[in-house]
Amino acid sequence: MTNVYINEKYVGEVDNAKEFLKFVKTERRLGNIPTELNLYFDEDFNEIYVDTTTGRARRPLIIVENGKSKLTEKHIEGLVSGEIKWKRLVKEGIIEYVDAAEEEDCFVAMDENELEKDHTHLEIGAITLLGICTSLIPYSNFGSLSRLIRGSKIQKQSLGLYASNFLLRMDTDVNVLHYPQRPIVKSFMGEIFDYDSHPCGQNITIAVMSYEGYNMDDSIILNKASVERGLARSTYFKPFNAEELRYQGGLVDEVGIPDPDIKGYRSEKEYRLLEDDGIVSSGSKVGSEDVIVGRVSPPRFLGEFEEFNIASNVKRESSIALKKGEHGMVDMVILTENEDGNRLVQVRLREQRVPEVGDKFASRHGQKGIISYLVPAADMPFSISGIVPDLLFSPHGIPGRMTISHLIEVIAGKVGALSGQYIDGTTFDSMPEKDIRKLLKEYGFREDGCETFYNGVSGEEFKARIYVGNIYYLKLKHMVANKIHARGMGKIQLLTRQPIEGRSQGGGLRVGEMEKDCFVAHGASLLLKERFDSDSTSLYVCESCGMLAVYDAYRDSTYCPKCGTKVKISRIEISYAFKLLLDELKALCLYPKIVLEEKF
Repeated sequence: MTNVYINEKYVGEVDNAKEFLKFVKTERRLGNIPTELNLYFDEDFNEIYVDTTTGRARRPLIIVENGKSKLTEKHIEGLVSGEIKWKRLVKEGIIEYVDAAEEEDCFVAMDENELEKDHTHLEIGAITLLGICTSLIPYSNFGSLSRLIRGSKIQKQSLGLYASNFLLRMDTDVNVLHYPQRPIVKSFMGEIFDYDSHPCGQNITIAVMSYEGYNMDDSIILNKASVERGLARSTYFKPFNAEELRYQGGLVDEVGIPDPDIKGYRSEKEYRLLEDDGIVSSGSKVGSEDVIVGRVSPPRFLGEFEEFNIASNVKRESSIALKKGEHGMVDMVILTENEDGNRLVQVRLREQRVPEVGDKFASRHGQKGIISYLVPAADMPFSISGIVPDLLFSPHGIPGRMTISHLIEVIAGKVGALSGQYIDGTTFDSMPEKDIRKLLKEYGFREDGCETFYNGVSGEEFKARIYVGNIYYLKLKHMVANKIHARGMGKIQLLTRQPIEGRSQGGGLRVGEMEKDCFVAHGASLLLKERFDSDSTSLYVCESCGMLAVYDAYRDSTYCPKCGTKVKISRIEISYAFKLLLDELKALCLYPKIVLEEKF
């Protein structure tokens, strides 16, 4: 007897498990049982699991009976002409949806030519194994699995035209690429996905070669002239909101230029860009700590009132200002109301982003890297035909990653650029490499994609042939301007006197064990003295009892609360966090005795 579970609840037993499975599947294909039902037989535990729950990932497969596909040429002709719809194929039992569990009982053929009697299902197309983003990668059947996963994630981080009405939207952390292009090498999924309406990259000329050691590891080198002509240039948009909140007692925030006698008033310089209504005007150039919306709020506590009379000096300043390091142009100002009926001021800032050292780029094949050097056009290597590449890619990035798809796209893009046509790079159904080589030879180039290159600085010919062509490259949202972080002095925590956390708050950078090793390896170990003393403090210790002594600044004298003044008291430098630990130990009635030795 085989136990049967429906949605993980025991419902009964069946005599013959295989007959039961066959009967249920037949009834489902006939439409007598809902198509949402899936079932799976676990032979190890002799149990059948039936599942009808929501949220399962299910995929369509063509049903195979006696080694023949139920989808015939007649059905395909009907689908092309529009007579037959997808729903009809599911209803007639030609296609069925299986979930991850039922798939364990299926024997699926990849191609119709491979069909045998044992097969239960046939793939609609080999490309259906992949998701939308992965199927957009050209020649992805020539790349490794880990790189494809990385490539599909990278495409989601790329900059492009995310929406045609971006100028009317107040989206957070948004970038728009100035000159997005259609890829020369594309997948058929691009047409289905309508990729041409919102492209996320640019076709560039790439040379696979090292250059002065600047593109070691995952670094890339860009042609400075290409960047100056607009390569990978984008605009960064950031919104700011100021709301006139309502408080108890009929009090509200007021948007306007704050009076100088208001609590927390900033300097006049920071309010200089505000109009009479307390809001910055569209088109103004703003910088660090500039106020863009002036606002005054009532006191936080009712006890601050002076007999129901609110004096101006009791009100507090609560303007919206830019943080340290932020700058840009005021792109749009909107005055509206929110769902609660409160007045709302929205200001959108825009900032042009030109590629700089540290910005992240990637191809669609998971080959990501950051700019390490912008080379002047005069110093860039050039080919015998005078072609100067836009990007220099390290050849060491290929053997370890095995991204053969990246290499094929380079020569496929080269053929597409020379012939003026789009190349089909659809996974499992792409333009063969032999045809690409043949076309390349017809256009007067070497069939292997290599060309003779010259040193841009000395004019000497390189001894090696350089692999060069066209590839679709993406600029990613990870830019130096959003991540750069440094500080000298700044805010500290009240309890530990150590720097606060967070780049946005102007916090410190934590130097850990690994960072310490880097400083030592670079010969900058003296820097650690300064870095690890972020909460350095001076204390006095009684050498008799080992407890902390007291320094009387008024009398300029020291004494021990336990031993008095007739003992030796020494001044030491320790971390304030350690001093805090000593205090907490004393609070637990423990005796943290400090024993000092002479420092030679």
